[in-house]
Amino acid sequence: MQKRGGYSRLLPGLALTGAITGLAVWLSNFPALSHLGLSALTLAIVIGMVVGNTVYPAAKPWCDSGVSLAKQRLLRLGIILYGMRLTFAQIADVGATGILIDAMMLCSTFALACWLGQRVFKLDRDTSMLIGAGSSICGAAAVMATEPVLDAKAEKVTVAVATVVIFGTTAIFLYPWLWHLNEQYHWLSFTASQFGIYTGSTVHEVAQVVAAGQGVSPDAENAAVIAKMIRVMMLAPFLLLLSGWKSRREVQQGGQNAGLRNITIPWFALLFILVAAFNSLNILPHSWIPPLITLDTVLLAMAMAALGLTTHMSALRQAGLKPMLLAAILFIWLIVGGAGINQLVQHIFS
Repeated sequence: MQKRGGYSRLLPGLALTGAITGLAVWLSNFPALSHLGLSALTLAIVIGMVVGNTVYPAAKPWCDSGVSLAKQRLLRLGIILYGMRLTFAQIADVGATGILIDAMMLCSTFALACWLGQRVFKLDRDTSMLIGAGSSICGAAAVMATEPVLDAKAEKVTVAVATVVIFGTTAIFLYPWLWHLNEQYHWLSFTASQFGIYTGSTVHEVAQVVAAGQGVSPDAENAAVIAKMIRVMMLAPFLLLLSGWKSRREVQQGGQNAGLRNITIPWFALLFILVAAFNSLNILPHSWIPPLITLDTVLLAMAMAALGLTTHMSALRQAGLKPMLLAAILFIWLIVGGAGINQLVQHIFS
């Protein structure tokens, strides 16, 4: 009876996050929103924040257990299932050029975020790293996946996701404009496919990459999506390295025993790689893949809704202007530095 009562305590919160997810998925199908690159994930957190700062406090005693489950366990399950979107064959399609460009952009952007955030803007470590993860890897999904490794607070995660929405949406309109300007003035020697790799290696969200690529050409869109998928696959090794760094830091600060007790192994990151490897074998019928991807979107959106429900606007106001300034500088680096790195690597391999 106690266990059954425990499960029943989860239902109100899961029902609430599920309802928000349903609304977010429905809204994401509207062309006016989808063309802006506003995915179900970003809409879920926005709706969650609206509800969380209005009516949710009254319902929190009944919903808190289910919302916490969605924010933690459903998030990890969603990251694992994200591997169903990827195959190792996609890496071969882009080749060594795309892999090297993605790796250089990830490392340089994340390192710049950590240095600027903590040294220049005096932000805390978690906020700097979360913004860096969102800018350098795959937007909101990377922020959400990094949160359990850092054990970051909800308001810091929301600030990082907000930067992804603002600057990633800006990129949707900016990149096609840059392509047409470059076609007119011939500043850089980009083919449509090469510009697609540039787009996929520098724009935040998968949905935003698709929208930006569509504004250029079909060849650019295909190359952009593949380059972006390679960046997404780099999420798992990134999380493993970050977890190892955090564990070593805890050993240095709290003594060996304390550090060993706090070692975090992000098993969901390893399972993410295994799922992508399994998907590469083409064992499952192709008709099964779309429902699994839909399920993954629902799980991640429920986690985003739960994050929005537990985020207070007062905490966002306290974050101030500095996180947005950091994200803006990273956005400029992604555009300018990304163009330079793309041109350099493509010149070396040409």
